[in-house]
Amino acid sequence: MKNVKLHLIALGLVIISELIGIIQIPVGIGTIVLLPMLFAMVLGILTTPKFLKIAKEKEMDDAGSLIGLTLMLLMAKYGTNIGPTLPKILAASPALILQELGNLGTVILGVPLGVIVLGLKRETIGGAHSISREPNVALIGDKFGLDSEEGQGVLGVYIVGTVIGTIFIGLMASFLAVNTPLHPYALAMASGVGSASMMTAGVGSLIAVYPEMEEMITAFGASSNMLSGLDGIYMSLILALPFSEWLYKKSYKFKYKEFPEPPMTKEEK
Repeated sequence: MKNVKLHLIALGLVIISELIGIIQIPVGIGTIVLLPMLFAMVLGILTTPKFLKIAKEKEMDDAGSLIGLTLMLLMAKYGTNIGPTLPKILAASPALILQELGNLGTVILGVPLGVIVLGLKRETIGGAHSISREPNVALIGDKFGLDSEEGQGVLGVYIVGTVIGTIFIGLMASFLAVNTPLHPYALAMASGVGSASMMTAGVGSLIAVYPEMEEMITAFGASSNMLSGLDGIYMSLILALPFSEWLYKKSYKFKYKEFPEPPMTKEEK
């Protein structure tokens, strides 16, 4: 917290990224949305020791320890967006909660593919953890540490998701809105996968198709996104992570004909 250089670097990246702003690129029936978060990440990579050498190892280590704090501020912001439309959101709460079962889908697909096909080891547990966004990074970091194999996996998918995820969600939302009978509110809820950038891209594409529903689309997207970050954490702790460990052992045994070494938590390290 006392690393003044780190705070100045972060402030500079935020100012530059916000000055660039949101760039929307129409592509057929959809829209590619490039958010300031993407520009901040790219510029942040350029400040590291491998490029411009503005940030040293100390700044990188200190930045990792601040992830949890920044996520708390993000969740508080989501809460302020939801309040005015709370009654309608409560009416749709069963659908919002049930969609969290999707956290198991990434495990079922990702862990066997990562271990058996790609030859990855414990990186698979982090990489296949939900969609590897901010709350998921915080959970893996708290349980295993971001310098662990699991941490490397979740951060790798986080970076890829930041670059490609917003584009994918934005185009998919536009395509489904135009070509399927799905209700815009359902698509808005589906856009709230637990990522501020992906939710914004999906909601932005839906608003472009249904401008008269802007308020409710934004509210459903934000509420779904917040719940994905809140009850999604409990879903991960209770079901997804234990299931990941079990499936990882089975996949590892299938590929290498032996069981893997037992995992180490952050405290044990």
